Amino acid sequence: MRVLLLGANGYIGRYVADRLLADPAVQLTALGRGDDADVRFDLASGSPGALTRFLNAVHPGVVINCAGATRGGARDLTRHNTVAVATVCESLRRSGCGARLVQVGCSSEYGPSQPGSSTAEDAVPRPGGPYGVSKLAATELVLGSGLDAIVLRVFSPVGPGTPAGSPLGRLADAMRRAMQGGDSELKLSGLGIQRDFVDVRDVARAVHAASLSAAQGAVNIGTGRAVRLRDAAALLARVAGFGGALHELDDPHLGSPPAYPYPDGCGSWQQADVRTARDRLGWRPRINLEESLADIWMEAACRI
Repeated sequence: MRVLLLGANGYIGRYVADRLLADPAVQLTALGRGDDADVRFDLASGSPGALTRFLNAVHPGVVINCAGATRGGARDLTRHNTVAVATVCESLRRSGCGARLVQVGCSSEYGPSQPGSSTAEDAVPRPGGPYGVSKLAATELVLGSGLDAIVLRVFSPVGPGTPAGSPLGRLADAMRRAMQGGDSELKLSGLGIQRDFVDVRDVARAVHAASLSAAQGAVNIGTGRAVRLRDAAALLARVAGFGGALHELDDPHLGSPPAYPYPDGCGSWQQADVRTARDRLGWRPRINLEESLADIWMEAACRI
């Protein structure tokens, strides 16, 4: 099976590439902006015609799109997350390869959820920020394209390589600095939020399963269990051997609450309903949060 992977150098893309390379039935070609891509191409600025010519030359059976941006203003996010996907869809329509499209979406497309609830794929999306809006627009383009396509709405990916700007990435970095400085306490903000943390290696398994499946539409990828960031912090402290106290800056005695406590636009709670992934992809998460945090900490500890 010939697979074209877009965004192979990103956080999720790297693990998807590893997963595909481990499958002897897969012939993988990576397309991206970096020098280490098999083919250099910028989806945000490249033309559909140029990409169509490449698709016709390679003739992949599956195109996996892990490319995109998580930071920046609305214009940049739209260019990298929406316009780029429009280019992919149009190129696939023009091409005669008939490839299946696996688009990696995100839970920010849903926006805030009612605490205690599980978000299913038929929930009405109400993204709470420009990132979620740009990803939702991409999903609508894919699902309305008429292509053989599936969108995996990934909840909160964690594990080795977790971006420093993510909640658990910031937490690990703050704990590393506290241990380096010999601090006996750690002051953090936003520990009350609850997220469905799913290991990035399990996400890669889901992408692989989706590439082999005939399932279409949107499919949630998560664990089905929301975890309070405060509890994840305590678990990380145990894994790291940090014996100090954890204090929340949201406490009025310690400081002011953060000005923008939910940068992902998802409010205080998100939890995935993962029955569709189980039933249609045969996928379940395998790696628990403690193992994910141990791997995050191993990387952080190397910088001490």
